[in-house]
Amino acid sequence: MSSVSLDKKKARPKIARSTYTTIAAVALLVILLVGGHLIYGKILAPNTMSSLLRNYAYLLILAVGLTFTILTGGIDLSVGAIVAFSSVAGVMLVGAGWNTYLVMVLMVLMGTGFGLISGVLVRYFNVQPFIATLSTMFLARGLASMLSTEPVRIPDGSPMKSLSTEVILYDGPKNMDFKISLNVIIAIVVLIIGFIILHRTRFGRTVYAIGGSENSASLMGLPTGRAKLMVYVISGTLAGLAGLVYASRIGNASNVVGTGWELDAIAATVIGGTLLTGGAGYVLGSAVGVFVLGTLNLLINRDGNVPAAATTIITGAILLIFVLLQRAITVSGNRGGLFKRKSRDVAAGGTPPDASSTALPLSESESAESGSAKVSASPAV
Repeated sequence: MSSVSLDKKKARPKIARSTYTTIAAVALLVILLVGGHLIYGKILAPNTMSSLLRNYAYLLILAVGLTFTILTGGIDLSVGAIVAFSSVAGVMLVGAGWNTYLVMVLMVLMGTGFGLISGVLVRYFNVQPFIATLSTMFLARGLASMLSTEPVRIPDGSPMKSLSTEVILYDGPKNMDFKISLNVIIAIVVLIIGFIILHRTRFGRTVYAIGGSENSASLMGLPTGRAKLMVYVISGTLAGLAGLVYASRIGNASNVVGTGWELDAIAATVIGGTLLTGGAGYVLGSAVGVFVLGTLNLLINRDGNVPAAATTIITGAILLIFVLLQRAITVSGNRGGLFKRKSRDVAAGGTPPDASSTALPLSESESAESGSAKVSASPAV
């Protein structure tokens, strides 16, 4: 009986501790969707779901880029400003008669350039990511303002607008259609590629390893320096792409667009389960975080009686709850690991550490072990 119970216990699938926040985000999204549907109606309708996808495709792209940088323990504050510069510069070039397809490529490459600047500052000059991307943010925002302080429109008939052309996938009754656009497809492709890179490539394992413990990753022979540079290049590139997606949907560009979007993308990434300290998180969780924020805005708009400022307050409250949840999971994980090490030492006939030693912070080797555990656990999902 006891052996059977042990076998069942061994066979029981374990849920990684790092997924708890992502599971909480999924549960919150389901509650918002189902609760909103019961209260306001038509939230789960095909046209509402497709509208969410189309309206937040740009934020999904930004969140994928932020996932890469936050997983390394870094941050990218420049993505909103890059959206502004790339969209204003791109629309002005189209208005000046440049080939639209060439301009769309250039818009993405503009983001790559800003990301490269941030990456070089972090990689070769050891500048803190917060400061490096803050300087890039001011640079991009200032350049966008120099180009134009007035909104610039995409010329009528421009192929750039075709990215937002809606195609009906499901022809429902009473305008309950499910529509998508090329922008949505681009965002989904970015999400899939981001998932594959992070969970199926050596570069992805290096990104997780840097967030777990950069010193340990270097000792393991992983190319940490190149990876730290590349995550900012990826984030900048996706910001340029988000600028293209957003401009094509709105039909114009402005130097003030994208203000605060970096915080929205960070919030979505954190709500989706990516640790701000790096080393654990999921790009699919970031997508869930985007739809949590999108659904929240949708419900507030449907209600009509909630002031717009409440959106920021509610978002801040949700972010605070998820940060505290992450902290609780991290602390409980460290205590659990320490308890297991004690039990293992006692079982092996060793002397358990005294109480004073447990009060000390983790040694470098213990930190490395913790980081390695994160690396081995995270890509498995």
